[in-house]
Amino acid sequence: MAIRRVQSSGMKNFVWFAALSAATLLVVPKLMTPDFVTEAGAVFPSPAIDVPMAAGKKTAVFAGGCFWCTEAVFEQLEGVEKVISGYAGGDAATAKYEIVGSGRTKHAEAIEITYDPAKITYGQLLKVFFAAAHDPTQLNRQGPDWGPQYRSAVFYATPEEKKVVEAYIQQLTQAKAFSKPIVTEIAPLTKFYAAEEYHQDFVKRNPYHPYVVANSVPKVSKTKKEFPDLLKKK
Repeated sequence: MAIRRVQSSGMKNFVWFAALSAATLLVVPKLMTPDFVTEAGAVFPSPAIDVPMAAGKKTAVFAGGCFWCTEAVFEQLEGVEKVISGYAGGDAATAKYEIVGSGRTKHAEAIEITYDPAKITYGQLLKVFFAAAHDPTQLNRQGPDWGPQYRSAVFYATPEEKKVVEAYIQQLTQAKAFSKPIVTEIAPLTKFYAAEEYHQDFVKRNPYHPYVVANSVPKVSKTKKEFPDLLKKK
């Protein structure tokens, strides 16, 4: 069975139904995780280039379907200090859940990841994003959720980030990491809008919610299995 999340007044209802100039980029072998093999047998590579490490905190904005799921995946990672669910790609006036749910606002459900680049790199975040957080071959949908608000997208903040993303998608394509083409949008980040409070840490606060059990938990579990060296130390 599949569960589709449907937008409604203030909260989610659930319907059950069948069915990153090249000179500024660098390789960071010390922090790279090993390549791993996908279920289809193709090697899923680590990014060949990455954003240079720097002091201080940085942010990354990704969209990969329901932000409940992607938020829960990245909150597990060492070096990730905060993950906020929200909206990117549209303007402030329509950055509201009920309006975004129409699919006509240009927003995508997205997450803003605040991380320490000395502990985890932008490239590593991208690898988790493509390998475990969502399926980048699904166009304007993710699993049971349909519409452009659920599209796969990377919102880059710097030219370096854009080059790393473009290079990594090309690398994944050449490695045949997926059986279908990657359809991830690469777009400049104009503004990120935090979502309503009840969306934040939804998986942590609602671990037995039917949608969480069916869609979020498997992605969290896959991240734990594929990236044990990237997880927070308990």
